[in-house]
Amino acid sequence: MDHEVSVSREIAAPAERVWSMLVDLERMGEWSPENDGGRWRNSEGPEVGAVFVGRNHNGWRHWRAGVTVIEAAHPRRFAFRLKIGPLGGCDWIYDIEPTVSGCHVTESWVDNRTWFLKKVGHLFSGVADRAAYNKANMEVTLERMAAAAEQ
Repeated sequence: MDHEVSVSREIAAPAERVWSMLVDLERMGEWSPENDGGRWRNSEGPEVGAVFVGRNHNGWRHWRAGVTVIEAAHPRRFAFRLKIGPLGGCDWIYDIEPTVSGCHVTESWVDNRTWFLKKVGHLFSGVADRAAYNKANMEVTLERMAAAAEQ
């Protein structure tokens, strides 16, 4: 059974601006405590089926992850999937809803790792409780993103 963690925040900026920030892979490292940015692999931008490689870190651990865009509904939804072969992986989803004062952004992480990957994942990432860790990082990411978007 998949496990989902979501964090939401109001951002006093247009949905278009927030969308542009989300799909500017190199800049994601400015907001995320774990992601150091990324680059498009086979396209110039976000479209279903596009692949990008993200760079991540936790302490002294560093890794890269290839992911595939599974939804790109400009400027309302951006979602991508990390899959490690038969071990499963996760989905990251960003929903952007326009509001009177800007937009409401929800960042979600859907854990669809196998039990085996859940057991050994900490050896590679240094994170034992991935759900709690991601929730805390997602709160920081949206806070930093809001600060940048609202300038």
